[in-house]
Amino acid sequence: MLWPATLLGAVGGLALASIPGALLGGLLGQVVDRRLRLHSWAALRERLGGKPYPGDEALLFVLLGRLAKCDGRVLQAHILQARAEIQRLGLDAAGQQRAVVAFARGKTGRDGLRAPLRRQRAQAEALLRACWRMAWVDGRLSQTERELILLWGKWLGVSMATQQVLSAAYAPKQASVAGAGGSYQQALRLLGVTADSEPAQIKRAYRRLLSRNHPDKLAGSGVSPERLREATEKTRELHQAYGLVRQQRGFR
Repeated sequence: MLWPATLLGAVGGLALASIPGALLGGLLGQVVDRRLRLHSWAALRERLGGKPYPGDEALLFVLLGRLAKCDGRVLQAHILQARAEIQRLGLDAAGQQRAVVAFARGKTGRDGLRAPLRRQRAQAEALLRACWRMAWVDGRLSQTERELILLWGKWLGVSMATQQVLSAAYAPKQASVAGAGGSYQQALRLLGVTADSEPAQIKRAYRRLLSRNHPDKLAGSGVSPERLREATEKTRELHQAYGLVRQQRGFR
């Protein structure tokens, strides 16, 4: 464990008054560290209002893993969204590995999250935005997902009104095939086929569009996080459209 204020106080005291100054500065720094619970440089940076170091983002992926698994099964859309968050944060190789481990740990549901979240209030909105993105990635919001995020928001000190705004920002748009205005005709238009197209033709169109918009393919080309999110949304809509057309036409 590192006590940053203690170290800074000792160095500053040494520079000003030699050994006695170092001892006094270290003692005062220790008081500050214990009172503010500064156990690392990252904790000090957070107290000063800065962005946490990459290693501190493990908490985010624990949250995302918990959300992905909370309804019993992790979907491919959840995995793609976790990758999109890694891309959004620009994590290096070590950071990516930590994120993967944290996501897997989150799926177990064993971590107590109340205390860690209360220490992250400076990052509350960023954490909750990522959580709402994960919850809505499959086009629906389950009761369990909603309750989890609202509880985490409470621990982070975020109001219900703010939570509603954040959720609405990532809910599927009405124009989506899965939305209230969704229809068979919309699904056909999205896939670029017609009602009399052969099943094989529909499958080819779906696979071609999926390949063109798949987030995994785009992630390797260095696209922006915004473009990656658009691709994830497009992929989800294609899945929904193809499922609807396949159901209506009765083919596998």
